[in-house]
Amino acid sequence: MERRAEDNEETGEPSGEAIRSRLSNRADPFLVVCRCFSFVTSLVAILCVVVNVLAAIRSFRDSHDIFDGIFRCYAVLIACFVVLAETEWGFILKFSKVLEYWAGRGMLQIFVAVMTRAFPDYMTQRKDLLLLQNIASYMLLACGLIYFISGILCIGFLKRARQQKEISKEQAVKDLEHHRFPHHQTTLEECYHSKKASG
Repeated sequence: MERRAEDNEETGEPSGEAIRSRLSNRADPFLVVCRCFSFVTSLVAILCVVVNVLAAIRSFRDSHDIFDGIFRCYAVLIACFVVLAETEWGFILKFSKVLEYWAGRGMLQIFVAVMTRAFPDYMTQRKDLLLLQNIASYMLLACGLIYFISGILCIGFLKRARQQKEISKEQAVKDLEHHRFPHHQTTLEECYHSKKASG
């Protein structure tokens, strides 16, 4: 490894570690902000899941309104779908293309917020659950509005373009390392196999 570093210093070429260091230091601030916002939205959606589960349990247990319990179950399923959409899992986006666009994702979040906020009159007896419902619903409503407005302003398109650029940059660095130091990789493999044979 020392010999390799000396060779790189003599030739003036950056080492693989230097290239990887440069790549890690060039994280796009815009993408970092988007990931943080997506994480916050996921937490708020999980809070909505918890609130609706508690409301559904109360509805079925106390037999106040079985239709409200069924309504809460649907709210839980859709809120879970919101959480999965925030992970940007390829299967979910392929299953529902509209969630790839921020405007569509924001409308879904607003819909879940409205479902979470909707409650019958008996819920006023539980002040703690009512407060939790209000916090979760309004926070998700705010996230949904931000997503919807950002989607209208094509911020989501800008994010996807920057993500593609970041992926292309990482792939280019990997290809550069592979073509620049192929003999070092071969040498390491030969050393490993020789030690394994001798041991």
